[in-house]
Amino acid sequence: MSPASDSARVTSLASGDDLDRVLPLLAELTGAEPDLRLAFHSVELAAIGDFLVIAGPAEERAKYAHASATVVVEDLDALALTLEAADATVTTPTTSGPTGRFLYARHADGAEVEYVEWTPEVIRRVIHR
Repeated sequence: MSPASDSARVTSLASGDDLDRVLPLLAELTGAEPDLRLAFHSVELAAIGDFLVIAGPAEERAKYAHASATVVVEDLDALALTLEAADATVTTPTTSGPTGRFLYARHADGAEVEYVEWTPEVIRRVIHR
């Protein structure tokens, strides 16, 4: 099993503080409705097409702005070993969230990426629908 799955399709897009204002345009652009919509700490998240929309107060969204992308992986533990071997630095250790587990890592070139291992239920709902 490769550490990164071929379903790495969600990228970050910071929005304003009202998710309902952002989603209609993205639904029109993607031809889809949100695959996921949930609250996480003080922000609200929606995955729609290739976008991960982060909505909430600016100071709360800023906590996630350091990541240049969000990548869905099959095995977060295997990915952590790959990152270590590539001299990446884990900046947020593996943490559980509403869709599974995630970590943030800064690559040797300075890019910071959020890696997410979704639960089987989320994978079935989003990837294998």
